[in-house]
Amino acid sequence: MQKILSYPISIVYSLCFFLTLVVFHPIQWVCFNIFGYEAHKKSVDFLQFFLMRCLNILGTRFTFNNVHDVQLNAPLIIVANHQSMYDISPIMWYMRKHHPKFISKIELGKGIPSVSYNLRHGGSVLIDRKNPRQSLPAIMKFGENIEENKRAAVIFPEGTRSKTGKPKPFQTKGLEILLKKIPSAYVVPISINNSWKTLRYGKFPLGLGTHIIFTVHKPLKVDAFDDKHELLEKIETTIKKHIHH
Repeated sequence: MQKILSYPISIVYSLCFFLTLVVFHPIQWVCFNIFGYEAHKKSVDFLQFFLMRCLNILGTRFTFNNVHDVQLNAPLIIVANHQSMYDISPIMWYMRKHHPKFISKIELGKGIPSVSYNLRHGGSVLIDRKNPRQSLPAIMKFGENIEENKRAAVIFPEGTRSKTGKPKPFQTKGLEILLKKIPSAYVVPISINNSWKTLRYGKFPLGLGTHIIFTVHKPLKVDAFDDKHELLEKIETTIKKHIHH
């Protein structure tokens, strides 16, 4: 019964989602080209807010648990497990004071209103996963920019989304580069639960009534770890320990 009900509700959601992207695309263009980075950043923040409101149409709720005092004037490396595209907007909204930027696949850099524009102009990096000669230097430069501007790099080390919530092994090459290129960073591990349930039936219809929970763990100072493999292991263990599937 819930799946049958989800068809018309998913149609309404999809229309609102697409309309939000279309409306914010020219807003982003004006903010970026006329008023600069800060105005563009604000427009992207509000885009995430309205994308989350669109998800409320599906009965989706968000809980962002953060009891830690995350440094404001320091670069961050936000590391999280990855369950669906709906992981992204809440991280961007709730961590907006830290200016989160993403490592994203190059295919997303064109063809998607608002999203592609922000990825190209907002400080994120687009990589070709099949081409290390392009991706590795791009991540290095991205890390240097994060270090210099004291922003937040967001990385999903699983590489691809978990369709069942069960975490996949971390692929740490990109994260290792960020640790090297952002030596003054704090690593902020985040565990994401239930996001995969929005896609429990596939891309359409969408799951109803999902409660997506984000748990922010204690920030870890990169330069406090002489052994970076110990840090990598601690990050992965901490995140996976709090994933329920």
